[in-house]
Amino acid sequence: MKTVIVMILAGMLALSMIPSGYSQITKSSATLENGVWHTTVGKQVQVTTDVTNGQNRAQPFAYIVQIENQDGVVYSLSWIAGTLDAGQSLSPSQSWTPTEPGTYTAQIFVWESVGNPDALSPPLTMKIVVL
Repeated sequence: MKTVIVMILAGMLALSMIPSGYSQITKSSATLENGVWHTTVGKQVQVTTDVTNGQNRAQPFAYIVQIENQDGVVYSLSWIAGTLDAGQSLSPSQSWTPTEPGTYTAQIFVWESVGNPDALSPPLTMKIVVL
């Protein structure tokens, strides 16, 4: 079975700055219609967001992606952690492979750390319809 990776760029989160929201997909196996992503069961989805440290000091961070179904049940929770130097940018990505059709919400957070939920940026949210 061949895995198809669908990249979903959720927007830009700037540490200690206001995010500029945009959405884009880079593979033709998923589509964006009226602000909602559409994909199919079994296709790996990469939720990617540009993160920039706009401060004049290094900043530890945790990039967290939570996927919920329409009933609010969490299907996936993943994160990566690191430190961005002053002015440094990164495009972290977390993958999710839907196993059931439905409507899902991806929530993207950038916190101080997984153990310290001090938000460094407002969260981003996107809808994903899985057929």
